[in-house]
Amino acid sequence: MRTLIENLNFAFTVDKNDTVLRNASMVVENDRIADIGTASEVAARHNGKSFDKVIDGTMLGICPGFVDSHVHLSETLSRAVFPDNLNTRAWVFHWAKPFYAYITEEDEYWGALLGITEMLRGGTTCFLDMGSQYDPGIVIRAMDKTGIRGITGRHAADNRPAELPRGWTEEMADHHFFPDAQSALKVLEENVLRYNNTLDGRARCWVNIEGKEPCSLELHVGAVALAEKLGVGTTYHLATSIEEAKVCESKYGCWPITRVDNAGGIRKNLVIAHGAAVSDEEVKLLAERGASVAFCPCSSFKLGKGATSIGKYPEMVRAGVKVGLGTDGVSAAGNMNLMRQMLVVAGMFKDARLKPDVFTARDALRAATIEGARALMWDDEIGSLEIGKKADFILFDLDHVEWTPFYDPLQALVFSASTASITQTWVDGKAVYADGKVQGVDEAGIRRKARELAAAAVVRAGLHEHGVETTTTLYDEGN
Repeated sequence: MRTLIENLNFAFTVDKNDTVLRNASMVVENDRIADIGTASEVAARHNGKSFDKVIDGTMLGICPGFVDSHVHLSETLSRAVFPDNLNTRAWVFHWAKPFYAYITEEDEYWGALLGITEMLRGGTTCFLDMGSQYDPGIVIRAMDKTGIRGITGRHAADNRPAELPRGWTEEMADHHFFPDAQSALKVLEENVLRYNNTLDGRARCWVNIEGKEPCSLELHVGAVALAEKLGVGTTYHLATSIEEAKVCESKYGCWPITRVDNAGGIRKNLVIAHGAAVSDEEVKLLAERGASVAFCPCSSFKLGKGATSIGKYPEMVRAGVKVGLGTDGVSAAGNMNLMRQMLVVAGMFKDARLKPDVFTARDALRAATIEGARALMWDDEIGSLEIGKKADFILFDLDHVEWTPFYDPLQALVFSASTASITQTWVDGKAVYADGKVQGVDEAGIRRKARELAAAAVVRAGLHEHGVETTTTLYDEGN
């Protein structure tokens, strides 16, 4: 199948030079980009050749598909349930864990479908999911129906509290916490061997763990080592807040990243989720080790993680750390909209530091595309519009009020446009969102089912009741 998209107003290639082509054309052959350049160059190179389909790109712009570097598809049914007066640790231990205690495999499947349809509508073509509470195959089934690309895994932890807090259940603790690190790693290895590189390569499975206090140091290090052996990556939460860093310092005399690195657990196949509490020395350490960070700006805003006050994300980028953008779960960030993350990250550090040249629109677009792809170890195939790469891209309708008028398409993309002007999202050479709908699924039916299941899960978890804790001392003492 050969498709020509011709006479595009602009094309963000996001190559090493951040080339922006004006009056551009692109050729898609099956699942790959066969050619891209100015319209005249592409026309000359393909003179006399036939195409199965020709798309008029007049009043359209093209961009690489967005890469969500940190998302929780198993949390999608918790949208707008948790309040906005919680710090990270209380949010996790007294709200998220009870929610997880009562969601079923059916809840996870429909939540994954709902989240994926939202991502495709918003131009996200690839994601790194923290993983299922049950089995990665749940997410992969949802991926199969929708055509998206992504990485998932099996949630794992091994440091179970001696006494379960309110809302936790023995059943949840039994499937959530493994008896020890080796038991967890055995199951995680089985999942990678079963699910990695399925769906014709669109689905990958990593050695993912929860990270921080619910995981032993042995599991942190073991996950990275196992992933290295299997040729995949791992992701876990670490240095997510100043509260976590202070607890770690009081117990072990150092901040979380330093502690894990001292044991050999910070390596180039690791994506650290959040990384809010990071010292200047740890920025250098991350760059030296080649590790990546998934920054979730809207999650930081809602939970008060401190990105604008203590965050070192601009310093990480300058040091050469791969910094991708993530949305986190919808209960933390509100939605799975990476365009919103781009807008926020392109402004938050300018304002906080009174420096308008910090983390610019260029940095924001790269974080949402090629840097995210690098973090996911997939940049050989996705993240930019270059010959030979996968045909994962977004088409914007420029005959839209958000784009009227514009001179610099980059400024318009980051500061003016929203997902409302996305007209098509392509993955693997196919339009998986077009004509106002995600192809191949009943979106209205998905939303109906999600509302029904979400309402029941909230009641089962008791999150509709008064008195759910908004502070915590869990894991402050002990292991």
